Amino acid sequence: NTRDLRQDFGNYSFLLNAQGRIQGDLLAFQRGDFYVLESEARQMGTIREFLERYIIMDDVELGDISGRLSSIGVAGPRAVEILCSTGLKPGAAKAGQVLDGKWNGIGFSLVRDPVEARNWYELWLAPENLEAVWKALVEGGAAAVGAEALEWERILLGVPRMGLEMGAKELPQETGQDYALHFAKGCYIGQEIVERIHSRGQVHRRLTGLLVEGEVPARGSKLTDGEKEVGEITSSAEMVVDGVRRIVALGYVRRGAAGEQAETLFMDGSLAKIAALPIQF
Repeated sequence: NTRDLRQDFGNYSFLLNAQGRIQGDLLAFQRGDFYVLESEARQMGTIREFLERYIIMDDVELGDISGRLSSIGVAGPRAVEILCSTGLKPGAAKAGQVLDGKWNGIGFSLVRDPVEARNWYELWLAPENLEAVWKALVEGGAAAVGAEALEWERILLGVPRMGLEMGAKELPQETGQDYALHFAKGCYIGQEIVERIHSRGQVHRRLTGLLVEGEVPARGSKLTDGEKEVGEITSSAEMVVDGVRRIVALGYVRRGAAGEQAETLFMDGSLAKIAALPIQF
């Protein structure tokens, strides 16, 4: 629902087709005379094509600003402390809010993730200023992490990713991302299906966390309850937590197997225990 966004606030949304299936996901921030749309780089071509298809009578221009605006993510239990110690004060930023400021003569925008429960921040700034701000954050106590650590966090939190947990066959409610849905925004593509599911109050399967015993399962590995196939793996990771090897996964599990009847499922000879999201040990 971008229509009712206050200036300098944003939210998370899906793009759907007429069958209610997910075509993409993005963050949209209302910035006065324009919106900033943010998504994975590999999605941007699809998102732009989708939007251009439905811009008919409106006076709208789409532009790619990724070459002029870069970002640094700051997350974790000490995120606010680190930002404050560096001088990039987040203040009392609310979920989805964008705060503009200056640091040592460098202009930046501080963005808080739209999901209230997540302590995630982004700094938007010109590419030539990235190195100076990155160095200041590290000197202020931040620790740089790579793509693997971010993937671990994503799986533990149960955040679906386009191309893995989301795609041409997934429905919004199956992903469990209820904060992406708005039921009073007016007409939109896929509304009939989304409303039908909402009125019935259930879907046939849902994204679920799993604790796996054995080897790291491959994407697409089937989950069974006895002789019955009840789901499949979408993402998995092996990590060491407090000195203990853990294998965690995300997957879609049919309603009735996910915590209602079966707590432990089988997968290629291994056991997979259903875990509530976010996954905790």
